[in-house]
Amino acid sequence: MSSTNDHAPAGELAAKLGIAVIEITAQQASATMPVAGNRQPHGALNGGAASALAETLASLAGSVHAAGLGLMAVGQTVSVVHHRAAGSGLVTATARALHLGRRSATYQVELVDQTGHLTSSAQVTLALIEP
Repeated sequence: MSSTNDHAPAGELAAKLGIAVIEITAQQASATMPVAGNRQPHGALNGGAASALAETLASLAGSVHAAGLGLMAVGQTVSVVHHRAAGSGLVTATARALHLGRRSATYQVELVDQTGHLTSSAQVTLALIEP
């Protein structure tokens, strides 16, 4: 397991959304994001925020995998399904590797709220190339 500081998400969007990384390995990654400030007017977790969290988490894990092979993770295909509104507090996202190869890495990402309900799920595939 890597520490949070080793793989802190970079960029204004991750900072604005409040994404905090818990764990990053090539096989699995997890992070949290506050629901407050990321809601749509009708109370559901903002779909764009949920997608950004899934993409960020998979990209970090994919980059760990790619670095171990001397490759770079570039470009991604994302498929997100929103299941229900998130309760207050934090959502926790967990990315698990479905496929780790030399040309691509695919992760299944699930977001759950503090009550344990699945709010969104995503599948993210990253292309891997030689630097």
